[in-house]
Amino acid sequence: MLDKIDLKEIEKIALEAGKIIMEIYNRDFSIEYKDDRSPLTEADLASHDVIVKRLEKYGIHVMSEESRTIDYDRRKAWEYYWCIDPIDGTKEFIKKNGEFTINIALIHHNMPVLGVVYAPALNDMYTAKQGQGAFKNGKKMPLQSNSAPSDKISVVASKSHLSDETQAFIDALNAKEIVQVSKGSSLKLCMVAEGKADIYPRLAPTMEWDTAAADAIVRESGRMTYQYENGMPLVYNKMDLLNPWFVVK
Repeated sequence: MLDKIDLKEIEKIALEAGKIIMEIYNRDFSIEYKDDRSPLTEADLASHDVIVKRLEKYGIHVMSEESRTIDYDRRKAWEYYWCIDPIDGTKEFIKKNGEFTINIALIHHNMPVLGVVYAPALNDMYTAKQGQGAFKNGKKMPLQSNSAPSDKISVVASKSHLSDETQAFIDALNAKEIVQVSKGSSLKLCMVAEGKADIYPRLAPTMEWDTAAADAIVRESGRMTYQYENGMPLVYNKMDLLNPWFVVK
């Protein structure tokens, strides 16, 4: 199945969704709140609609943040499925700081094997396909590396969801100098893939669609997203779609 999917076609879907999102971003827009008090904008729904429609041609199951009520008994047998976050970083979208992304991932047997992360306000496109490497705007990643992490380490953390546990983890890192940067959405994982950051600890809740696409990119860049508790890679299509705490490095 993976060899039948043209990564460029998935990029085009992300670009199309990004165009619709930016039209809404650049004007006044409505905001609703879900049961968990997380924000939902008309841009989330418009992006969801166009992505799901364009992916129909592949005949593969879809799990999106905006249509996530799929029983585990149904989806546990899926060999492949699309895992989508139409806008990751809705809070950043509302703040209009540009740090939000469109996340499209293909999962195969609990593992991300293709990922597209597009930041339309920044015009940055991150892509990866298993066995073919990871790229930012067409350039193979990582774009840079840290040759002396014991002297200086760059850490990226959540802009809107920095937990006390995450901060304690950062403060305990063994380096002479720790440079801490805040960033929104899945751009944090992409920064590690790119080499702009050495580590991204997330000792706070996230959902599978928050990480799947960028996780594919991380893995193809030669990095990994590890579960905090056991050091194993993150897995997907779990009974509980909540991710465990994790560290990208």
